[in-house]
Amino acid sequence: MLKILVDFFQNSGVVELFRFDTELFGIMLPGKLIMIALACLFIYLGVKKGYEPYLLIPIAFGMLLANLPLTGLLDGPLGNQPGGLIYYLYQGTALGIYPPLIFLCIGVGTDFGPLIANPKSLLLGAAAQLGIFATFLGAMALKFTPQQAASIGIVGGADGPTALFLTSRLAPELLGPIAIAAYSYMALVPIIQPPIMKALTTKKEREIKMEQLREVSQKEKILFPIIVTLFTVVLLPSAGALIGMLMLGNLLKESERVPLLVNAIQNSLMYIVSILLGLTVGATATAETFLTPSTLMIIGLGLAAFSFGTASGVLLGKLMCLLTKGKVNPLIGAAGVSAVPMAARVVQKEGQKYNPSNFLLMHAMGPNVAGVIGSAVAAGLLLSFFG
Repeated sequence: MLKILVDFFQNSGVVELFRFDTELFGIMLPGKLIMIALACLFIYLGVKKGYEPYLLIPIAFGMLLANLPLTGLLDGPLGNQPGGLIYYLYQGTALGIYPPLIFLCIGVGTDFGPLIANPKSLLLGAAAQLGIFATFLGAMALKFTPQQAASIGIVGGADGPTALFLTSRLAPELLGPIAIAAYSYMALVPIIQPPIMKALTTKKEREIKMEQLREVSQKEKILFPIIVTLFTVVLLPSAGALIGMLMLGNLLKESERVPLLVNAIQNSLMYIVSILLGLTVGATATAETFLTPSTLMIIGLGLAAFSFGTASGVLLGKLMCLLTKGKVNPLIGAAGVSAVPMAARVVQKEGQKYNPSNFLLMHAMGPNVAGVIGSAVAAGLLLSFFG
């Protein structure tokens, strides 16, 4: 009986779980145990604090499953033995299928009316993407490969699906750290952005009230996704998957002809793809790939990218304020990062702090949705250079 218990214990995952198998800064650590603790922390943040729960909880649980020993969930097929469940689900991430499907769902839920009503806000969305390229240069200086540097820089767009799409094509070994960085900073938008916005603007600028946007016709809204697709994909074919799916979703919505299809995409498909994407991306965050000095650098560079993007948008907003003689509130530039609609809500909240009668939400939605297009275009540009 004792021998049976000993054999059971030795064949279980307990021994592997407590094995010091990961080296970090010359110190041997129980890598699997540390990653499981991190996964539990992220589950806590998603459940208790509500930080991007629809993605953070699946990502965290994917981390948990990936670091439990001897499960075989990540193993590929060998001989007559089939691969593990997560191995097969991961193919949708590895082949770049899930992120464009997420963009299809985003397109169905996005109103490009504020951007059409104020085309100048496209410039604010473009300015906020400067963080991507600045961080790319910083990552290159830290000896990352061009492919890895591009994947790290795209975190500055604050667009999780775009970051995962580009990383799966250029640097799949970094999927785990980049996913955690991208979605962590998206969740922390209300904490990261306000100090930057306040530091770069004056009280007088923050109090500026903007004129109401003109009403956009349905015809304009239908033509917009078609024109953007033609113009963008012809100039930058590598952005076709993301831009194409984003604009298809938006065209379905604005046509007002397929409400059942729109409802299915916006709800059922969105949640199904989100859980598959989150689970499989989280499963890439094993101790071997995550507990490394480069991961710490990636998280730091991601914060720099996001902060720089926010600052770039606000600074261009200040310039537009100057050129229009005080008709543009510079705060809306912070919404140029593509964390939709959270960044726009932060702008609204900050604007009302200094002027309770100020309603900047719709003005901020212009740069916000422009940022979605901008991050997809930036990803396509980096993919065409380094893919």
